[in-house]
Amino acid sequence: MSAYLDENELYLFNNGKNLYAYRALGCHRVRMDGYDAFRFAVWAPNAVSVSVVGSFNNWDPQADPMHLCGTTGVWEAHIGIAHIGDLYKYAIRTYDGDLLYKADPFAFYSQERPATASVIWDISGYAWQDDAHMQERAHEVFYNLPMNIYEVHLGSWNVGLHYEELAEQLVRYVKDMGYTHIEFMPLMEYPLDDSWGYQVTGYYSVTSRYGTPQQFKYLVDCCHRAGLYVIMDWVPAHFPKDEQGLRLFDGTPLYESADPRRSEQKQWGTVLFDYSRTEVQSFLISNAIFFLQEYHIDGLRVDAVSCMLYLDYGRKNGEWVPNIYGGKENLDAIAFLQTLSESVRRECPGAILVAEESTAFPLVTAWPDRGGLGFDFKWNMGYMNDTLDYMSMDSLFRKNHHDKLTFSMCYAFSENHVLPFSHDEVVHGKCSLINRMPGPYEDQFRQMRLLMMYQFAHPGKKLNFMGNEIAQFIEWDFRQSLDWFLLGYPAHADFQRFMRALNHFYVDTPALWERDTNWDGFTWVSVDDAPHSIIAFMRRDDEEHELLCAFNFTPVDNPGYRLYLEGPSRLTKAMSGVDSRSLTLESEEDGKGSDYVEVPLWSYEAVYYYVEPVARKPRKAGKEPKTGK
Repeated sequence: MSAYLDENELYLFNNGKNLYAYRALGCHRVRMDGYDAFRFAVWAPNAVSVSVVGSFNNWDPQADPMHLCGTTGVWEAHIGIAHIGDLYKYAIRTYDGDLLYKADPFAFYSQERPATASVIWDISGYAWQDDAHMQERAHEVFYNLPMNIYEVHLGSWNVGLHYEELAEQLVRYVKDMGYTHIEFMPLMEYPLDDSWGYQVTGYYSVTSRYGTPQQFKYLVDCCHRAGLYVIMDWVPAHFPKDEQGLRLFDGTPLYESADPRRSEQKQWGTVLFDYSRTEVQSFLISNAIFFLQEYHIDGLRVDAVSCMLYLDYGRKNGEWVPNIYGGKENLDAIAFLQTLSESVRRECPGAILVAEESTAFPLVTAWPDRGGLGFDFKWNMGYMNDTLDYMSMDSLFRKNHHDKLTFSMCYAFSENHVLPFSHDEVVHGKCSLINRMPGPYEDQFRQMRLLMMYQFAHPGKKLNFMGNEIAQFIEWDFRQSLDWFLLGYPAHADFQRFMRALNHFYVDTPALWERDTNWDGFTWVSVDDAPHSIIAFMRRDDEEHELLCAFNFTPVDNPGYRLYLEGPSRLTKAMSGVDSRSLTLESEEDGKGSDYVEVPLWSYEAVYYYVEPVARKPRKAGKEPKTGK
C-alpha cells in the first residue's frame, strides 16, 4: 500500500472507472518515513475543511486536519498515533458553517449499533482454505446446474449466534438439508434492526452485530468447504437519512440527486443514489467487487431494482421528472447496471448477479451487448404472486382461476428465473406459507407438500426463506429465533424430513434443472383441466431422461387419472407428497393411435414419475385394443 494517494487512482475514481476505489479511499495502514501510520482519504468536494477525529485524538476537530488533493474532491491525512480498533469519523465543515460528523463511507468495520463511529480495521491476513471452490466457480455455468437457495436472516435463524457459531451450526444444517446455496439478507452495517439490513450506512463494513470481518470470512470459507455457494443481498438503490451516513455528506447532495423528485423515496423514508455521478458509480461498483473478491461471495442479489429503473417508482404525478426523451426509465441507472454486470463478469469470474425486479422491464437477464441489463437471474415475482394467490383459495374456487397455475409458462423462458418464496412473503400481515393453506390442519400440510413439489418441478431456480422447511405457522419475526420447538411435533418433523428428501431429489435429478432456460426441458401433458384443478407436465434433461410431474389441487381422490404420453412408456414412481408406496405403471393404447397411462392422484397430491420409453407390445391375434374413456 502506497503511503500517498495515487493520482491515477483518483482520476479513475472521479471518472467512474475505479473498480477498486476501496484500495484508495477509506483508512489504510501504510509505511512512511520508517514508521507505521494510517492513511485516511474521503471524497467531500464541497467541504470547506475536513479533519479526522477519533478516540486517538479526543475527537478534536483541530488535531488532525486533512488536505485537499488537487481538484479531485478527495481529502487526505496521515496519522501515526492511531491503532487497529480505534474509533473515528470525519469532521466536515460545510459552506453554511455547520460541522458534520460523518462515518467513513469506505470503512471496513463499524461500531455496533446504536453507536455510529467507524472502526480502524485491517481485513487482510485471513488464510482462506477454499481454493478448490473458487477455481471451480470460475468455470461454472449456473444456468444448467441445480440452484436451491436457503434465504437466511442471520440474527433470527437462531438468536444470539455469531459468525463463528453460525459457521458450524448453520452450515451443517443447510448442507444436511440438501440446499446448494445460502443467501444472506444484507450484512453491510445498518443502524435500524427493523430494516432487516436494507437501510445501509456502512457499505464496506460487515455488520458488527455478529462479529468481525475475519469471522465473517470464516463463515463464508466454511460454506465453501462444505460445497455451498454464498449469495448476499446488496442494496445499491437507496440509503437512509441517518446523520452519520451518506445523505448530504459534505453539506450538499453528493451521493444523491439535488432534485428531490429524483432522490426522495418516500415509501421507505430513504434517498436514491444519483447514478449520473461518476464518483457514485465508482463507489457502488467497487463495493460489489469488494464483497465478491475480498469476502469470496459467490453472488449478489440486487435489491429493489425496479425503483432504480423507473423514475416514477413510488411517486405520484408531478413528483417525478421524465428522462431526456420524455419517458419514465432511469437511463443513468440502466447504464450503471450494464456497467456493473460487465465489470463483475470481467473481474470476478463465475460470480452471479440476481435481480429482485417486479415489473415487466425487458431483457433483465440479457447481456448488455444485446441491449440487456446483464443480470444472470431475475426473481419471478409473477409466478410467486399467482401461485400463492391460487394456493390461498378454497379448493372449490380454484377451478375458476386455473390460469394462475398455467400463465407463468407463457413467460417462463423470457428471462432466467429464480422462483422465490422469500422473507417478504412471510412477514407481519402476510401469514406464513402454511397458514395460507386453507382447510383443516392435515390438509394444510398436504398442500404445503403440494406447493413445494410444484415449485421444484416448475422451470426456474428455487429459493425458500428459513422456516418454510419446518412449516412454521407464525409469521417471521426478526426479533426472535425460528420456532425450532415445532420439530417436537410429528407433523412438522415429518415435513422437515420431506423437505430434506425433496431438496436431495432435486439435486440428484437433472431433468429438474438441466434445461431450465428453454422449452426443450418442458412439455405440457395436461394444461387445461380446470374442472379438476389438475395439471401435469414433463421435465427433461440433456440425455432425454424424462420426469412426469402431476398435481391435484383439490381434496378429491382421482384413483385413475388418464394422461396421454408421446409413446409407449413405463412409469416408476419417484416421489409423492402423500403416498409413499412404490408403483410402476405401463402405458396402453387407446385405440386411436395414442398412448395413455392412468395415474392415481389422491387428495392434494403431487407426484413425480420416472418415464422410460419401452417397445410397443405386439397385439394378440383377434384382440381389439381398448377404447378411450
